[in-house]
Amino acid sequence: MNPLQAMRKHHAIEHASLSVLVSKNPSLRLSGYSDPLGFWVVGDVDTDILLAAVDEAIARLQAGEKSLAVHPNCGTNFAAAGLVAGTLAWLGMLGGKRSFKRQLDRWPLIVSLATAGMIAAQPLGPYLQANLTTDASIGDLKVKEVTITRQGSVKVHRFKLG
Repeated sequence: MNPLQAMRKHHAIEHASLSVLVSKNPSLRLSGYSDPLGFWVVGDVDTDILLAAVDEAIARLQAGEKSLAVHPNCGTNFAAAGLVAGTLAWLGMLGGKRSFKRQLDRWPLIVSLATAGMIAAQPLGPYLQANLTTDASIGDLKVKEVTITRQGSVKVHRFKLG
C-alpha cells in the first residue's frame, strides 16, 4: 500500500474511533492526526477506553459503515470553508479602488460573499473527506502497536496500524 493510500485509510479509522468514543462520552475533547504509519489521538482519555473505541471503529468500518470515516470537526471541512470563503472575499476585492474609503464601502459585499462561501462550502468538506482525504475501505487493518506519551500536561496516544 502506498503512503497516501495508507494515510487515507488511517484517517478513516481515526475519524471513526473519535466518533465512537465521543458518542459514548460527549464531554471528551480530543483531536487526531493521521500519517502513513497510523494515527495519533491527543487528549486526556483512558487508554483501555480508547483502544476499545478503536477496535469497535475498525470492526464497524470493516462491516461497511463508511459514514464513520467522515467527521464534522475534520480539518478538511475547515480548509474547504476557508478556501471557498477566502476566494470569494478576494474576488470581491478585485476592482476595488485603493483608497481606504472605497475599500470600506466594499465591506458589506465582502462579508456577504464570505458568508455565502461558508454556506456553499458546508457540503464540500464532507464530500472531500469521503472521496479524497479518507478511505473507509480499510481491509484487514488492525492495531499493531499503541504508545502513550505526554506532551507537557497533554496525553498522546500513538496507534500504529498494519
